[in-house]
Amino acid sequence: MDVSVLNSFRPAVLIPVYNHEEAIGITLNQVLEHPWDVLLVDDGSSESCCRVLEQLAELHNDRVFLVRRAQNGGKGAAVKTGFRALLDRGYSHAIQIDADGQHDVDDLPQFVHTSAREPDLLVAGFPRYDDSVPALRYYSRYLTHVWVWINTLSFRIKDTMCGFRVYPLKPVVSMLEKRGCGDRMSFDTEIMVRWLWNKGGFHNLPTRVNYPLDGVSHFNVVKDNALITLMHTRLFFGMLKRLPLLLWRKFYG
Repeated sequence: MDVSVLNSFRPAVLIPVYNHEEAIGITLNQVLEHPWDVLLVDDGSSESCCRVLEQLAELHNDRVFLVRRAQNGGKGAAVKTGFRALLDRGYSHAIQIDADGQHDVDDLPQFVHTSAREPDLLVAGFPRYDDSVPALRYYSRYLTHVWVWINTLSFRIKDTMCGFRVYPLKPVVSMLEKRGCGDRMSFDTEIMVRWLWNKGGFHNLPTRVNYPLDGVSHFNVVKDNALITLMHTRLFFGMLKRLPLLLWRKFYG
């Protein structure tokens, strides 16, 4: 690899946190077994979770940074806050991982090394589940997969709901400044569709997923499903506007 690329490659782990005080300490300790700095984004958590995050950031103040959002805005809002904070600190890539322990932290080196080899690509995890995955969640993911395939006219994205991924910060933040993405649970899917529309490249990596350390889920069945439905509808009409261009790329290039 070009030495200049290696010198400019400076990743950090980004963990959005909302009321995962029971799990975040375990997750953070696992992450800190690896050599990368960590940004915790507190998305308007409760006082008890705030205290835990403050203690963790103080304990590991040489490698862990804490950014606070005054109010809960949703996972997407927290991740976007983290992107800008990392970019301002001079990092080149954000390694997004969930706070609740569902992602296999042992896969971190594989994600980072893949991104270092292909720094312009979005490295996206696609899950290999164990027996802890709820059956309804497992099968309902395929509805989103189908909509993503329709809205991109492509099978290049293997999964858009796994939050374990590496983002190249400058092009992603630039894209978000021009085209916003949802602030809540729809964010993980929408940003990948818009990245592909924006001619961004992907590298899909398998990773083990389990559910979760503290049993806390912030998925609101009514609200988040409604937002996801609206997101798919919005993306579908966006795909129709881009249809000639997407077809041209599909067949010619």
